[in-house]
Amino acid sequence: QVQLVESGGGLVQPGGSLRLSCAASGSIFSIGAMGWYRQAPGKERELVAHITYGGSTNYADSVKGRFTISRDNAKNTVYLQMNNLKPEDTAAYYCNADVTYAVSRYTNNYWGQGTQVTVSS
Repeated sequence: QVQLVESGGGLVQPGGSLRLSCAASGSIFSIGAMGWYRQAPGKERELVAHITYGGSTNYADSVKGRFTISRDNAKNTVYLQMNNLKPEDTAAYYCNADVTYAVSRYTNNYWGQGTQVTVSS
């Protein structure tokens, strides 16, 4: 079985910064694309940032220039550095990953449990 565990959320004032982490554990051969999504109350879940195994990235227009996604393949971990946070960034943030199992080499898509980010003065 595979688990994605997020950490790093919390309460921050507008203009502040947070760094989210998502670590994958279990019987993993490799991890392909990884991403961060967010969902605010009453809204649909949306893509925030995406990164391939090789490090190619793309971002939602609303976070370009403020957020940076990165990964450490040796640690099966993806990060989201969030700077200049705004109240509209308030949401539950979810990690997503395409994981290939070590034994079967079958690939499945996984979600983390989510971590809350609240931007408020």
